[in-house]
Amino acid sequence: MTRPVEKTDAEWRELLAQKGAEPAAYQVTRHAATERPYTGKYEQHWADGSYHCVCCGAKLFDSGTKFDAGCGWPSFSQEAVPGAIEEIVDRSHGMVRTETVCANCGAHLGHVFPDGPTPTGLRYCMNSASLQFEDK
Repeated sequence: MTRPVEKTDAEWRELLAQKGAEPAAYQVTRHAATERPYTGKYEQHWADGSYHCVCCGAKLFDSGTKFDAGCGWPSFSQEAVPGAIEEIVDRSHGMVRTETVCANCGAHLGHVFPDGPTPTGLRYCMNSASLQFEDK
């Protein structure tokens, strides 16, 4: 699938290193790895601002939609910009889930589950390593 932002593996590695992204960022964003629960830098981060894709900078979530789901990963009830996140059926690890990726560059973000708060009922469960926070 062609996306607005495409790079080689070497280019993604270099870009993430230049941005000072955490060590797991490449494996999480480009190879759908998952960081351990309760270890991500944004899991208990509550500042006012927005969360962007660490790879391409696309705006993904506003801090006002972040909530403590008790799952060990930053969780949001809705995306900031409609269409910013693409959903893909994930049949890995013997289960069926909905993977979320950045619609702009294809970076793996996490998964979305139908057990979030009203009004959306969604829980976007994200890896901190795939996000970059910007103050308001």
